[in-house]
Amino acid sequence: MKYLIFVALGGASGAVARYLLANWVHALWEGKLPLGTLLVNMIGSFAIGIVYVLLVERQMIHPDWRGVLMVGFLGAFTTFSTFSLETISLLEAGHAVHALGYMLGSALLCVLMAGLAVQLTRLLV
Repeated sequence: MKYLIFVALGGASGAVARYLLANWVHALWEGKLPLGTLLVNMIGSFAIGIVYVLLVERQMIHPDWRGVLMVGFLGAFTTFSTFSLETISLLEAGHAVHALGYMLGSALLCVLMAGLAVQLTRLLV
């Protein structure tokens, strides 16, 4: 139960951080590109790389922090960070073709699913 509470606290913090950063960037940049989301995804992807090495590879952070930082905070801040780390893991395991397929498939299929959901919801509601 304690673990779930820590994940939830990390998630709440990550969601608030995402909201504040994305809105701040949007207020500064009024262009057509969603640069706030791009920045969140870039920062989250960079952060999960740091946390992974310190937590998993070097064990410099206590394992209990995994739920708070990786699952909670970064999971709510951006799921793109998980996607990025999984792609790096595939590449490091020597599965470049799988990594490329995963990258292209994720981008294409997720956009298609969102589009399908929008169209179906518009039809049904």
